[in-house]
Amino acid sequence: MLISILCALATGRMQQLSDAVLSGAGDAVELVISLLGMMCLWTGLMKIADAGGITRILSRVFAPVMRRLFPDYEPESPAVRAICMNVTANLLGLGNAATPMGIAAMKEMAKRNPIPGTANNSMAMFVVINTASIQLLPTMMGVQRARYGSATPFDVVPAVWVTSFAALLVGIVMAKILEGRREKHGSLR
Repeated sequence: MLISILCALATGRMQQLSDAVLSGAGDAVELVISLLGMMCLWTGLMKIADAGGITRILSRVFAPVMRRLFPDYEPESPAVRAICMNVTANLLGLGNAATPMGIAAMKEMAKRNPIPGTANNSMAMFVVINTASIQLLPTMMGVQRARYGSATPFDVVPAVWVTSFAALLVGIVMAKILEGRREKHGSLR
């Protein structure tokens, strides 16, 4: 920011800098308001789904995969239910709306962690899966693309699928390799 101000002073473009700052601030407020509405809607729907028992259904559907990825937790445990809700929110492309469920999942996993303050293998795997953020319907991206004038805001879906599946696959494979190494050597080196 300081360099921008100095350059504007040196080139006599303070008015353009002021206009850009005010325009950017206005755009930021509009962006926050548009994202806030979508996040409130989806977070509310996810809470309703949790209260309605959909998390239990999802944990049963995802159980075969969850047993392999998170062997430290029972398929019906609160940790696995929170992981399932986070994965579902990511599948729907809800972005930041998945964050509260991710935090809840990590808190539940931390309760059963034998070494407090250190991530166990399941916690590391969850971070990998959450970071890959596999999206079947990139809702937030579509909203942003539509907001900025895209005539076809969801035409990027195939690219999102390929990249998110590839990131997920590479992440899981590497986490499993490092997990095996950790178990063999007692720690990551």
